[in-house]
Amino acid sequence: MNPDEPIVHVVDDDPAVRESLKWMIESGGFNVATYDRAKVFLDTYDPNRFGCVVADVRMPGISGLELQEQLAATDVTLPVIIISGYGDVPIAVRAMRAGAVDFIEKPFDDQFLLTRIREAVEKNIRSRRIRAERAAVETKMARLTPRETEVMGLVVDGHPNKRIAADLGISMKTVEAHRARVMDKMQADSLAMLVRLAESVRDDTKIPIRPTTP
Repeated sequence: MNPDEPIVHVVDDDPAVRESLKWMIESGGFNVATYDRAKVFLDTYDPNRFGCVVADVRMPGISGLELQEQLAATDVTLPVIIISGYGDVPIAVRAMRAGAVDFIEKPFDDQFLLTRIREAVEKNIRSRRIRAERAAVETKMARLTPRETEVMGLVVDGHPNKRIAADLGISMKTVEAHRARVMDKMQADSLAMLVRLAESVRDDTKIPIRPTTP
């Protein structure tokens, strides 16, 4: 399989269902890997490959729901579609709360499942791109000194140089020097770009923002 193409992981203990799903999903243009147990999937899948998982809800050992929860707990971004012939409201709610893309009861429409798989793969592509962009920003931020990081936080919060100088007890000339180094290390050619970069990692609390004083 081409490592640059998405792969759909089908996890189902029923060999007939596995083969049927494999044939149907491949007919939709996807690479498919099949597993008869969730543990086999967990032990062998390549986390660097993008795609999605289609898993039966009831399997010996680790169930489809437990598989979804384990992936979520380990921060794996592969979207999961749960399929089941035994679906009920509590199971569906649990699956969706754990982050499943969808909960589909058998028998299902092939085209509907393929549509959901395409959406799941696109979601994984977007998620991986965002993570890669965030990692690139964090790498740049790691080059900042503690003072530069502090200045950056105040700058992106909209504080003018005069206010930053007063807050930090340094001269405006020193603030300007720090700002220039921040812009250079972050490879930002404008304040707007610097703010966008900062906001992309703000939820990871990588930028220590000082409380705004009246």
